[in-house]
Amino acid sequence: MTLLATLLLAALHAQTPTRPAVGAIRWDAWHGQQSVPGQSVEKALGPAEWHYRLPFFANVISENQVSIDGTSQQVLDQEIEYASRAGLDYWAFLAYSESDAMSLPLKRYLASAQRDKIQFSLITELSRWGTRASHPEVARYAALTKEPGYLKTPGGRPIFYLGFLSEAQIKQNWGSIEELRNAVDAFRALSANPYIVIMDFNPVNANKWRDQLGADAISAYAASGGGVKALYADLTKYAEEFWNRSKATGSEVVPIVMSGWDRRPRVINPMPWEKYQKPGEGMEKYYETATPAEIAEHLRHALDWIRGNKSAAPANAVIIYAWNENDEGGWLTPTLKEGAARLNAIRDILK
Repeated sequence: MTLLATLLLAALHAQTPTRPAVGAIRWDAWHGQQSVPGQSVEKALGPAEWHYRLPFFANVISENQVSIDGTSQQVLDQEIEYASRAGLDYWAFLAYSESDAMSLPLKRYLASAQRDKIQFSLITELSRWGTRASHPEVARYAALTKEPGYLKTPGGRPIFYLGFLSEAQIKQNWGSIEELRNAVDAFRALSANPYIVIMDFNPVNANKWRDQLGADAISAYAASGGGVKALYADLTKYAEEFWNRSKATGSEVVPIVMSGWDRRPRVINPMPWEKYQKPGEGMEKYYETATPAEIAEHLRHALDWIRGNKSAAPANAVIIYAWNENDEGGWLTPTLKEGAARLNAIRDILK
């Protein structure tokens, strides 16, 4: 190849936009009896009517009892293979302390010989940041953003999600928004200027936090809209409107894609940390289970939205709810009943 041809090919490659990075949220309570969350989700998915949601590594003990422990290295490596084969670019791990059982899959990921097949990022709840007096986890989060394979923007900044903020918690733990801003600035310095995405169920609130904390973009952990015995199409309509509502705030956006929303297992058997939930109250609030093709089409819309709104989405990334929120109704991970059908469908979009 001549020098001129090489230069022309390089120029063409530089002008060709890359597909947006597509990731999925990991909420890793699937560790059996090792903690209260693990015990709680086993109980929630115990009844036979919910067994269709069980992840591939679960075991059915009886009509009303299951065991779900996906913390082995073998399971994590199999999940990497599934995700990579489908074309997913990253997982967004909910960050907990190193000693928490919720952190086991992240540990397995970091130890995996296959980790180069999928990147990762972090989602942190404000409650995990500690207090003005003590916030050691912040330094740990910063160190993780420097790990090989951490997701970055096209400009090379690590993408970091921060969510579940509230005025009351800021006042209680930090004293003021200014003190929290100081912690965010310190985290930014330790992390080599991350691209911080604020997650909130209301785009206006998300944009307020983004502005006050000096963050970069907004998104959501989920966008559910409160459907009542509604169709999955109603859920995707709400989510896709959410993208435009987010853009209308003037902020940069990482669009959220919904693989489902049906919390009925948690309504029947409330989670101990969801003090507001009374058993059986709100059973009518759910969306019908999506088909794999419907999830893939929703994802395609998100990719198209980014291509049509490049200035509003410079991070060039999508986040999906979720890889494994099976008890809440949002999952991509293969299940005992459906296998990898959902991942196979989105593979047609991503690859």
